[in-house]
Amino acid sequence: MVLLLNILILCSVVLISLSLLPVIMQKIQSWQYKKETAVAKEMDKMFYDKSPKNIVMLYFILPLIFGAGGYILLKSPIFIVFGALIGAAIPNFILKTRYNLRIRKFNDQLLDAVSMLSSCIKGGLSLLQGLEVLFEEMPAPMSQELGLVVRENKMGIPLEECLNRLNKKMNIDELGLVINAILVARETGGELPKVFSRLTVTIRDNRKLKESVKTLTLQGRMQGVIMSFLPIVFVAWVFSVNKHHFDIMFNSDLGRMLLIIAVILQAVGMILIRKFSTIQI
Repeated sequence: MVLLLNILILCSVVLISLSLLPVIMQKIQSWQYKKETAVAKEMDKMFYDKSPKNIVMLYFILPLIFGAGGYILLKSPIFIVFGALIGAAIPNFILKTRYNLRIRKFNDQLLDAVSMLSSCIKGGLSLLQGLEVLFEEMPAPMSQELGLVVRENKMGIPLEECLNRLNKKMNIDELGLVINAILVARETGGELPKVFSRLTVTIRDNRKLKESVKTLTLQGRMQGVIMSFLPIVFVAWVFSVNKHHFDIMFNSDLGRMLLIIAVILQAVGMILIRKFSTIQI
């Protein structure tokens, strides 16, 4: 009788799972489509010509790999969740890192672009013709972004709106300063070469100030990094000396709860230390 009841329960579970499977697959496909659309938009911003499906597949693969790796290495079901969360966060981290590197490279090219644009205007070219020269002569990502501005203008979009789109997309203070100066000079009839000359001096002075601040705050930032990773290094050293040192924590509900709280507090502490050691100019 008990065996028959177990078989009936098993069959019921299987039938319910089979009936819910199409709904679950539909939800997964819907989420995958939305995620691919969002990732494609982010990749278009970076002129990244790879397929967004490759990035979206990482959202499925990496949580499984890191979850299984966490359980195999640390022998605790809790680390399945932590590993899965870390795996799910890695694709976003990859995209954000790639975007930040692109923004940094664009900012590094900005001063040369302003100097070249000033030379083009002094040589008798218009602002749009100068942007076309930058598009042809400058390396990526500057050439890609300015090429987009030129193409949008040729499609009928006013140059002012194209530049405002670029400013909103890149979100760089120095670029905003350059674009606002260009727009004001076009409205008031100012001489762009003089404006660019002053902008070049301003940008250089601003960068020198930022470098000075970084140098003066280097010791505090290094202390923050050391204090952030010191607990992690200590735990790794204890594990290397005695693998069973934390068994009492893993084998009790109170210990596991304390470990979770410790990890959360450690993450919060690292964020706060980074915030306190960062000075905005």
